Amino acid sequence: MTHIIAKFFKSSLAAGILLIVATILALVMENTSLYRIYDAIKDTPVLLQIGAFKIDKPLLLWINDGLMAIFFLLVGLEIKREVLKGHLSKREQLSLPVIAALGGVIVPSLIYFYFNYESPETVSGWAIPAATDIAFALGVLTLLGNRVPSTLKICLVAIAIIDDLAAIMIIAIFYTADTSLISLGLAGLGLFAAFILNKKGVTKLGPYAMLGFFIWACVLKSGIHATIAGVALGLIIPLRLKNENGKSPLKVMEHALHPWVVFGVIPLFAFVNAGLSFKGLTLETFAEPITMGVITGLFLGKPIGVFGFTYLAATLKLCQLPRNVTWLQFFGLSLITGIGFTMSLFIGTLAFETIDNISAVRLGVLTGSVLSAAFGISVLLWANQNKKKHIIEK
Repeated sequence: MTHIIAKFFKSSLAAGILLIVATILALVMENTSLYRIYDAIKDTPVLLQIGAFKIDKPLLLWINDGLMAIFFLLVGLEIKREVLKGHLSKREQLSLPVIAALGGVIVPSLIYFYFNYESPETVSGWAIPAATDIAFALGVLTLLGNRVPSTLKICLVAIAIIDDLAAIMIIAIFYTADTSLISLGLAGLGLFAAFILNKKGVTKLGPYAMLGFFIWACVLKSGIHATIAGVALGLIIPLRLKNENGKSPLKVMEHALHPWVVFGVIPLFAFVNAGLSFKGLTLETFAEPITMGVITGLFLGKPIGVFGFTYLAATLKLCQLPRNVTWLQFFGLSLITGIGFTMSLFIGTLAFETIDNISAVRLGVLTGSVLSAAFGISVLLWANQNKKKHIIEK
């Protein structure tokens, strides 16, 4: 039994499966007599107090503001590694994912805006369909095995990383409340101290972790969303330095955080945020501006933006498709980028506060992501058959 569990968690499908299980569990609890337990879990008060400094929030916000900062710390580490030494380190490798991700942010946002521009209350959710869930998206491609080339998976990772970077910038600029300059200044001092540690060649992660908690607390109190602290710290952790064991501190931290984030933080986030009540759900509900904007933004906007921008750029010779990838396969990948689950739900929690609006976001994200996955898989299977047929005919 232990061997089976260990094998499951080593599987590339494990993260996506846990996300699905957490989502289904949330939906079941919200729509049965267990809803009281589900609400009680989310509303459990958690208090952290050190002297006069106090953070008193329900468990839901500790997960959204606290644990998700660890998720964004991992994102920051991955962005730095890919840009300096990975798939985004060369200009020719960078052009396609940047162009594709740009289209995948602009078009879905415009589509959402089209459905909501007359409503000042709901237009603030314009960025919800602009995000891609890399865990789900990669899980879908992994399900297809060798039916898709490895270069297509690498391309998806690169697009998703640029997509995450765009989402981080959007959150920092557009989803920030009134700021406290004192708290922000203290956070800046913490980041400067971490930068000095890097320049002094400090490779032990303990000092960075302690500064990270200080920076997170200050950013939380500043009015800027606390998850930005995780990204900022991730970009400062040393990559090229070596510790006493000859390993990069960034890679050590990334390796240590990865299982906790994909098997703990993200499923927990999905569990507390995906609970959509089906009570009173009708066809008219799907036609609500928020829901329609999110569904069409993810299912239509993402592939139109990713594929359209890339095809235009390739025609102008600004980029080219990865090796062994056909345009039909890339269109399938473009559909897969419409799986916006985790990041879309997260931005939805920043954009709206009322339960009706958040429920509309959940319905839109779940529907749009399922449609994107289903059609993306279908197109990729079709592309694989076409490619085989072409090879046989040759």
